[in-house]
Amino acid sequence: MQLEQPLSEKEFDELDQFLLSDRCSEDAMTMDMLHGYLTAVAIGPEPIMPAEWLPRVWGEDIKDAPKFKNSKEEERIVNLIMRFMNEVLVTFEVAPKEFEPLFVEHDHEGQTLIDAEAWCWGFWDGMELREGSWNEIWDSEVGELMQPIYLLGADEIEEEELKLVEDPVKAHKLAQELEANLPAIHRFWVPRRKPAVQTLKREEPKVGRNDDCPCGSGKKYKKCCGAEPATAAADD
Repeated sequence: MQLEQPLSEKEFDELDQFLLSDRCSEDAMTMDMLHGYLTAVAIGPEPIMPAEWLPRVWGEDIKDAPKFKNSKEEERIVNLIMRFMNEVLVTFEVAPKEFEPLFVEHDHEGQTLIDAEAWCWGFWDGMELREGSWNEIWDSEVGELMQPIYLLGADEIEEEELKLVEDPVKAHKLAQELEANLPAIHRFWVPRRKPAVQTLKREEPKVGRNDDCPCGSGKKYKKCCGAEPATAAADD
């Protein structure tokens, strides 16, 4: 299946069930946590390769890797995760204002509220992959955009801040603020995002040290442009 293909409802359920199965550790991410994690990786300050971020999906320890039935199943599950990630990337690239975080809904006193806590835990884990690089937005004039993520996702918050997250209605409002803030958080990093490391390709064949120098001097390369400065000076 091509990576550009969004997950179908059936495939979403398949990945969800695998992450919740006994073949994954108790520390494996749930779908909402995974979505938050992938969002942080997708929109953050630096590109991060799957080889680095994928193992954290299964847990914090290398021993948390899933017990796949075979290589075919591993390929299948990894493909689903990569397509899930690609959905996030494409949405932010094409229509960031239409991005919808995968929040959980629950009933509270006759109201349907959203719970963004697990999503924010995942986002926080994603930030920790490049913890220092995120400082720029925290210290910027738009740092307040990150406040809902901090309140709902940080391991520890101030005691007086607990009342903002322990009340389901207030937590619901924080989730709404977070969703509204994400396009601006993405926009902050677009001009600042570091490019992925690229391998430079040599456009012309490498010149051997005993070949004629390509500058046209008639000398051997090692006696001309390829010479150490001191050697070149001595030959002149």
